[in-house]
Amino acid sequence: MRVSGTEGYAETADRLAEQYESRRFADVHKSILPLIPTTPCRVLDIGAGTGRDAAGLAAMGHRVLAVEPTAEMRAHGRRLHSSSAIDWIDDSLPELAQVHARGERFDLVMMTAVWMHLDDAERRRGMAQVRSLIAPAGLLTLSLRHGPIPAGRRMFEVTSTETKALAAEHGLNVLVDRDRPSSFGTEGVWWSVLAFQAQDA
Repeated sequence: MRVSGTEGYAETADRLAEQYESRRFADVHKSILPLIPTTPCRVLDIGAGTGRDAAGLAAMGHRVLAVEPTAEMRAHGRRLHSSSAIDWIDDSLPELAQVHARGERFDLVMMTAVWMHLDDAERRRGMAQVRSLIAPAGLLTLSLRHGPIPAGRRMFEVTSTETKALAAEHGLNVLVDRDRPSSFGTEGVWWSVLAFQAQDA
């Protein structure tokens, strides 16, 4: 049974793996790179896909818990990025039950191209769950896709304004709020990049 929000990914995993891996971690995330700790830390990559970002973070010396609910995407991730610094698990928003069961907190939580797959109720539940996983002074980064929805996908139009307000309710301060064009030049598509820091800094 597919997790809600992952529709369309299993069927196109091979093509998506090639697409995702064609872009460098540093290029996709240049807006937030200055925020990423330079000393080794614990990172939670929610919706890790094929592991491009997890691998980039591992190469920086971080230990990464890569969460990916689509088995086909996880398989590509394990094949392409077999670093011992990356732990792969099957879990999903909004509950993240398997992550919570580990009893860990993270210095950096990333949600790249994930948040807009959740409906309003799921986003509210998900933000609370994610916030409880962030260590004191920890960071949360996320990106939101805007524009035409690909066929077969479950996706919602989620604004930066709404996301910032929800984050503020959970004690997260805005550090970055920027828009960028599609990395793949997709017509009519652009992204919002947001970063937050826990107020218990």
